[in-house]
Amino acid sequence: MAKHSHSFVETFDGFLGYGLDRESNENTVHLYLQKFSDDRLMKTILKRMTDDDLNEVFEIISKMLKTYLTEPEYHQLFLKEEEYL
Repeated sequence: MAKHSHSFVETFDGFLGYGLDRESNENTVHLYLQKFSDDRLMKTILKRMTDDDLNEVFEIISKMLKTYLTEPEYHQLFLKEEEYL
């Protein structure tokens, strides 16, 4: 069984647009991030990104993980460590 899931992008059929309200913003970011992390897209875009681009993406994601997840949540939700599942 796969540890990662990206079902939102496959099933969402509501309004997409940023700036209208919090729920629409969350749904749009959720969908964009799942589409952005698609393996084929990553294979294409990562080779074109500069070192500065890669660093910026890594720093933003790392900051968000540190800011919004507890240590157990980080291990369970991000690292998918078995002892936390």
